[in-house]
Amino acid sequence: MFNIDLQSRTPIYEQLYKKIIELILKRELMPNDKLPSVRELAKELGVNPNTVSKAFQLLERDRVIYSLAGRGSFVANVNAEAVKDAALTDFDKAVAEALGAGISKNELTERIEKGDTIS
Repeated sequence: MFNIDLQSRTPIYEQLYKKIIELILKRELMPNDKLPSVRELAKELGVNPNTVSKAFQLLERDRVIYSLAGRGSFVANVNAEAVKDAALTDFDKAVAEALGAGISKNELTERIEKGDTIS
């Protein structure tokens, strides 16, 4: 469920952050669902617990999850529209950066049309 790509240039904590949001938007994780502990998830993924902790901290900061002392981390009641708006803001920044790096609009359009084949 929480698969990550250890060969990706995207930091592991960022991959995990995005994966949890994706699972929430797909309704595979529902409000108040309990997440694995930092240690459990780190062991499952084969990564340092600090990496998972960083992802959880960012998710909590962005009110995607919440923690209860001694009980763990849980999925918050997330406003899907707010998450989509944030994703579109990130997308706009990425497009501006790509255009600034000399990538053509046609190249960007081709990537978008590939859809979920891009990881």
